[in-house]
Amino acid sequence: MTRVLLTGFEPFGGDTLNPSWESALLVAADPPEGLEVTPARLSCVFGRAAEELRAAIQDTDPELVVCLGQATGRPDLTVERVAVNIDDARIPDNAGRQPIDRPVEHGGPAAYFATLPVKACVAAVREAGIPASLSHTAGTFVCNHVFYALMHHLATQRPTTRGGFVHVPALPEQVLDQGKPALPATAVAHALRALLTAAATRGADLHTPEGITH
Repeated sequence: MTRVLLTGFEPFGGDTLNPSWESALLVAADPPEGLEVTPARLSCVFGRAAEELRAAIQDTDPELVVCLGQATGRPDLTVERVAVNIDDARIPDNAGRQPIDRPVEHGGPAAYFATLPVKACVAAVREAGIPASLSHTAGTFVCNHVFYALMHHLATQRPTTRGGFVHVPALPEQVLDQGKPALPATAVAHALRALLTAAATRGADLHTPEGITH
């Protein structure tokens, strides 16, 4: 059994649900064959979320860590490729914190690449019948904060543990009157099972074009 830590966020921005946490719970309740999936809910708070993530890693000793976040407005699952060492919050987090132009980790490198086979993960989700794409930015809010904190921790403390970040669309009930794309949590969970299987079983990534021109 491959030990997997799957994190999601608490609700934020006035919502009562967060699709990242709802889908993480569904995957943990019915994990893919061969995977032992432990869910952990993170605060949508700079600093605190990174501390909670490191504690969850310490508690679960995972071989694979995938963090999830909500990306309202995105129509598909987006597998993140790059975490950058910057907090630049357009809005306050759940504790009212709004860091601007601050590093996630003082003295850390400018960026980290995910250590998942990101293109294979995208392909696996598509093969499962759910839209997916490769993303080259996780933003500069708490999602990127957690993504960078994860990759820095793995690089400096657990180099054999692989990790990455995936953004998921809003739930339908969150955007009923907003005209924005959405996916049910059950569909997201179905996609994540395929993604986690690919992440846990593949070594080398696919050599296919998933880049962007601008």
